[in-house]
Amino acid sequence: MMKKTFLLVAIAIIGFGASSNAQEYWNFGVKGGVNFTNMTSDGFEDNNSRTGFHLGVLAEIPVSDRFSVQPEVLYSTQGTEASRIFAGDRVEGEYQLDYVQVPLIAKFYVIDGLALEAGPSFNFLVEEEYDFESNTLDFEADSEFASTFEFGGAVGASYKFNNGFFLNGRYVLGFTDAFDSDNFDDDAIKNNGIQLGVGFQF
Repeated sequence: MMKKTFLLVAIAIIGFGASSNAQEYWNFGVKGGVNFTNMTSDGFEDNNSRTGFHLGVLAEIPVSDRFSVQPEVLYSTQGTEASRIFAGDRVEGEYQLDYVQVPLIAKFYVIDGLALEAGPSFNFLVEEEYDFESNTLDFEADSEFASTFEFGGAVGASYKFNNGFFLNGRYVLGFTDAFDSDNFDDDAIKNNGIQLGVGFQF
């Protein structure tokens, strides 16, 4: 149900962009790129970032000459590679979490083309998978450990060229726990990472 809802949102953004009147005021576009994500938790012995991707659509809405609001709908693959001690056994694991992210970004143009960006992000879990390995176990499984909703934020910068292409870099952070403690454990586990992307506005 959640996937269908946000697919409809993405289609609506693209469809509205087809309107000639809308294009006079809104700049619609597509974007994609690479993710370098991680998770923080007191329960992790050590962890490494996981490489993923993001892909989606956006609409930049000018408010003034230097200020715009930019809603986006992105599919983003995230997670980490981490180890922890469980029942006296060191468990190595890869956590793979995929989200539909809906950032609402405020953009302030410092100079022509260069903008600073910041805003909240409403993230909806669409898929999760875990690969655990230790001296006594080795398994890969889908599950329902993770929280279905995450409230987060993003801060970064972008540069838009005159031909409509743009470059974008952001630091993203989950403010709420990525895992439901009732289903997983009592350690707070939160997402964070860097998104580097390219896109085109038309």
